[in-house]
Amino acid sequence: MNRPRSGPRRSEHGRGEHGSALVEVTWLGILLLVPMLWILLSVFEVQRGAFGVGAAARSAARAYALAPTDAEGARQAELVARRALADQGLEDAPLSVRITCTPYPADCHSGTSVITVRIASRVDLPLMPEVLGGQAPGFALDATHTVPIGQYQEVTGAAAD
Repeated sequence: MNRPRSGPRRSEHGRGEHGSALVEVTWLGILLLVPMLWILLSVFEVQRGAFGVGAAARSAARAYALAPTDAEGARQAELVARRALADQGLEDAPLSVRITCTPYPADCHSGTSVITVRIASRVDLPLMPEVLGGQAPGFALDATHTVPIGQYQEVTGAAAD
């Protein structure tokens, strides 16, 4: 009469079947940890870029409003926008500065003009190689800031009531 065995089965080498939970947990941890780390680094990089672009828009609008002429204002706006991005560690980030004025688009420094500065840039996602040519994957960022011309300087030549 054969009695059923209790306990782990023994292989022909005499060892019982034991789980390999430590190995499985280690590999599973590595497989989950690497993508989560990449996601976390990417979020921080995009947030840093968003802070930089927002600060660049505010600084550029103020610099433009404080400049004596539109040409000097455009030059100063681009300089301070580049500096604001550099303060966030984005020295090499592409930068686009677009300035519009209402209701006097030809002369932003007159009367009751309202200056709108739009800054556009891009941050590259970390640890991502260029796939099939082109540039590395990135995230486009932009910010807009609006300033009335009289907020930072006295408006001269305005009609007195």
